[in-house]
Amino acid sequence: MGISRDSVHKRRKTGGKRPIVRKKRKFELGRPAANTKMGAKRIRPVRTMGGNRKFRALRLDTGNFAWASEGATRKARIMDVVYNASNNELVRTKTLVKNCIIQVDATPFRQWYEAHYGVTAGRKKRNEEKTEEEVKKSNHVQRKVDGRKSESKIGQLLDDQFNTGRLYACVASRPGQSGRCDGYILEGRELEFYLKKIRMKKSK
Repeated sequence: MGISRDSVHKRRKTGGKRPIVRKKRKFELGRPAANTKMGAKRIRPVRTMGGNRKFRALRLDTGNFAWASEGATRKARIMDVVYNASNNELVRTKTLVKNCIIQVDATPFRQWYEAHYGVTAGRKKRNEEKTEEEVKKSNHVQRKVDGRKSESKIGQLLDDQFNTGRLYACVASRPGQSGRCDGYILEGRELEFYLKKIRMKKSK
C-alpha cells in the first residue's frame, strides 16, 4: 500500500460511510518524509507532477539567515536543533523542518556588525581592549561608520547570545521540498517567547 492523500476513504460529515467507486490515482500519491538531518550537504532531486522537480535535502549543515531589524542576510553554519512546537522527537533526532528553532553560528553576523557600525557585538567583547591593529579606513568611510554608531543598539537577549557565539534562528524554508534550510534570526518578543518555551522544556 502506497502513501495516499485521497479523501475517498473519509466518512461523510454526518458520519455515514461513502461507497468506494474507484481505485487509488497517481495524482493522489504521497511520498515518505525527508527527515532532513544535520551533516554534510546531501540533496536528491525528485521528479514530480508535470515534469517539475523537488529537492529532498537529506543532510544540511548551512543556510542563509536574515537579521530582519538590521536588513542583513548571511550564510551561517547550523549548530543545533533546540525546539520544535510539533514534536519533541524531532529535537532529539536533530531533524530540520520548517518552523523549528535552531542555533546558528554568530560569527558572520558579528563580523558584519563590526564592519557596519564599528562596534563589537556582545558586551563582554566590547569591554575588552582591542589588541589587533585596526584596518586603516578613509575619512569618508570613517565618517559613515561614526554616523551609524548612534543607531547600533541590539536587544539585551540578542547581545547575550553574541557572547556565547550562537544565535537562535527559526527555519522559514521547507528543507524536504526546496533542499534549503533558510530562515531568520529570532529577536524581540518572539525571542522571549521561544526562550521561555526552551526553559520550560529543560525544567521538565
